[in-house]
Amino acid sequence: MSTNNELLEALNILEQEKNISKETLLEAIENSLVTACKNHFGKSENVKVNIDPETCEYHVFQEKTVVEKVEDPVEEISVVNAKMIDSKYEIGDIVNVEVQSKEFGRIATMNAKNVILQKIREEERKVLFDQYYSKEKDVVTGVVQRYIGRNVSINLGKVDAILTENEMVRGEVFKPTERIKLYVLEVKSTSKGPKILVSRTHPELVKRLFESEVTEVKEGIVEIKAIAREAGSRTKIAVWSNDPDVDPVGACVGMNGARVNAIVNELRGEKIDIITWNENPAMMIENALSPAKVISVIADAEEKSAKVVVPDYQLSLAIGKEGQNARLAARLTGFKIDIKSETQARESGDFLDYENEYEDDEYYEDDEYYENDGYAEESYEEGAYEEGSYGEEPYEEEPYEEGTGRERSCEE
Repeated sequence: MSTNNELLEALNILEQEKNISKETLLEAIENSLVTACKNHFGKSENVKVNIDPETCEYHVFQEKTVVEKVEDPVEEISVVNAKMIDSKYEIGDIVNVEVQSKEFGRIATMNAKNVILQKIREEERKVLFDQYYSKEKDVVTGVVQRYIGRNVSINLGKVDAILTENEMVRGEVFKPTERIKLYVLEVKSTSKGPKILVSRTHPELVKRLFESEVTEVKEGIVEIKAIAREAGSRTKIAVWSNDPDVDPVGACVGMNGARVNAIVNELRGEKIDIITWNENPAMMIENALSPAKVISVIADAEEKSAKVVVPDYQLSLAIGKEGQNARLAARLTGFKIDIKSETQARESGDFLDYENEYEDDEYYEDDEYYENDGYAEESYEEGAYEEGSYGEEPYEEEPYEEGTGRERSCEE
């Protein structure tokens, strides 16, 4: 018999610091005592361990059969010795003979210690895996440690994660001890603990940042219906409100742009276009091409293609630098988008008077457009928000000369 207050205190500390249950630790101690008996006696099939979880008082017994003549002292006990324990024992009875653990040899003790340590390490890895597996597909904050080749080691608290070169935004450089937001791609269980892969380029990173920054998105009042991203450059998101009294774009922008600017800063200046989602494909495509103004959209829902006509001076803005605006709009809507200027459309015969020939879900014509740089006005008075582009720099319009054939066809 042994009572160990120090053992009880140690178990309580391990339970608090490593989040390993006391029952698991007691099970490890029980297994270690059985292992010690096996090393000491050569077998452990008849060994029984009883541990009181409240006091950590433990007893180790060998179950021995009462016989007239002992042939195997590990499993048998003579009737004379059995009656010395209790006079009621007869031949064939089972006697519990207590084993004193202090009698174990050095090797048996070391093996028992290793069993306990191994169990603690296994449980610690399991606890860490469960903790971070629950954060898979979510955003975490990490501290940059060091570069490992072209990858970056990120400390997430109790474990390190790997930010690979493929998941880094081109041009981003990190400094040691810098805190950054990361999207958890995958958590794997390995013999050395959980292996965590994270990303800075995944579109879901932007979505999760909006969920953490915008209360209406987190509560489900405002939904992010679609998202298209070119990491480090520009992101387009389409939002929708389940409450008619809540403006989805205004909620995501925040007062004086506070909410969206916080996300832009976290993404190091990546520009964000926030548009209103619309189930009408033509209206959705017109919104997706924001900040460019659109004259008309003819959308074919079955073919997933659309023809768009924009004012001559808006063609560069609609296409975007290196085709980025049209490319992101195509990804956001899932439509192949063919953009032409008004002049090009008239010359090719694609721009006619459709007043009596279109259906509401296939064709859209702007009543009017303004001769400006194509940006929706940004107003931060309550109820006066409009769709817009948020970030450090506006679109750069490329020079356009009529007749150069700069019409573009973009698809996902």
